Amino acid sequence: MKKLNKILSFSVIMVLFMSCNDFLDVELEGEYTSSSFYKTKEHAISAINSTYQITAFNTSNNNVWVFGDVASDDAVKGGNDGDQSDIGFVNDFNVNTDNGAIEALWKHYYEGISRANNVIYYVPNIEMDVDLQAQIIGEAKFLRAYFYYHLSNIFGEIPLKIAPALNTGDLNIPKSTVEEIYIQMEKDLSEAATALPVSYSASEVGRATKGSALGLLAKIYLFQEKWDLALQATNSVGDLGYSLVDNYSQNFNIAFENNQESVFEIQHLGGQVPFVGTYLNQYFSPNIVNGYFFNAPTEDFVNEFEVTVGQVVDPRLDYTVARAGNKWVDGTAFLPEWSPATGFLGKKHVQSISDNPIGDGDLNYTFMRYAEILLIKAEALNELNRSAEALVPLNDVRKRARESYLFDEELPGYGVIPNDLLSDFTNTNQSSVRHAIRHERRVELGMEFHRFYDLMRYGKIYAEQALSDTEFNYTQHRYFPIPQSEIDTNTNI
Repeated sequence: MKKLNKILSFSVIMVLFMSCNDFLDVELEGEYTSSSFYKTKEHAISAINSTYQITAFNTSNNNVWVFGDVASDDAVKGGNDGDQSDIGFVNDFNVNTDNGAIEALWKHYYEGISRANNVIYYVPNIEMDVDLQAQIIGEAKFLRAYFYYHLSNIFGEIPLKIAPALNTGDLNIPKSTVEEIYIQMEKDLSEAATALPVSYSASEVGRATKGSALGLLAKIYLFQEKWDLALQATNSVGDLGYSLVDNYSQNFNIAFENNQESVFEIQHLGGQVPFVGTYLNQYFSPNIVNGYFFNAPTEDFVNEFEVTVGQVVDPRLDYTVARAGNKWVDGTAFLPEWSPATGFLGKKHVQSISDNPIGDGDLNYTFMRYAEILLIKAEALNELNRSAEALVPLNDVRKRARESYLFDEELPGYGVIPNDLLSDFTNTNQSSVRHAIRHERRVELGMEFHRFYDLMRYGKIYAEQALSDTEFNYTQHRYFPIPQSEIDTNTNI
């Protein structure tokens, strides 16, 4: 028997006494079942919105930063020694199948995949505007690819679920190869790019666009070393009108959210019921403002930023990292003891406390920026033996970084670019350009949860050298183990 609403009117109770059979034919009010949902346009919109919710950082189950940053050479766990010990095990590559950090992300992103699968399966049967219908299905395909992108990079061979679980047998899906998962992502993103609009009205900003789908597709091709296809995809993104913002720091400033550089940005808004803020503001802030000071940047990462002969540092460093002699986001002088693990804290995902509690932040998370599209283009061109051409997008990224001095009045010497700061790269040797691109990705995209994936795709020698201070072994630790809960319940793993 279907569940009853908690509050039953007197008349419904009387019907219950009169005829149980008649009662069973009455539709529930206030609750949906699989047979009563996916009937209207409003249902379709609600379903796709709930799928986006999984991407947001409004629950600590979305801990992709642990695998993108903490597992890399850019950051360590940070925080108090005994706090979130499972993250510490990821940091040390000492992860068992019962690790809470891997289980949280696994369940969370597979929930997102389940929601996307439902949209893709059911929405085509709804009588509604066909263009909106195609858009919603395209959004779901983009989001499914987004979840699989992360899961496949973290866990490797995993179950590939592309349809709703309509019976118990559908729950026990065997593992697919990484190659098979990438083929599905390519298919999803190609179809999404066809269905999605270039832009939305102001009230719909934050939804996946054609550029979002093509941008992630370019990244999927990059990770498979399909250089020609990666180049084509980046060119297609470039044709859509994206550009770099004037000042690098604007990408991490609430006042400039959803700007012309943003290719896919995950939305947050504090002070709402239900909760749609970001918890990262508290997790990455210092104790002095009731933060947990996790995801602490390493000295090795700080030292990656270039410094001129006159000791002027790449301005991206102080936009990214709080360090001694620098300021916290609220203007307070930063003290290294606020981050006992390394003496540094990340600044890109935190904001000054306003009217909302610190754990209910407003700041969006930008998964992909046009700067990364330019760097993907540069890498593809270089690997296609077109190194001189690769310098153009590479140097565009460097140019914007040094020109922060022309747009940020708070920089010392504002209005004049310091001598030799981030000069254009001119060496056309393929190996040298490859090294320059990898360096540029690290400093441009630092603390944005991408580094570990890059280390792994660069291969065994590069990854083991970068992680030489840990127990990392590429053969043993390239992928994290599938959670024990999945092994116990999925009989086909």
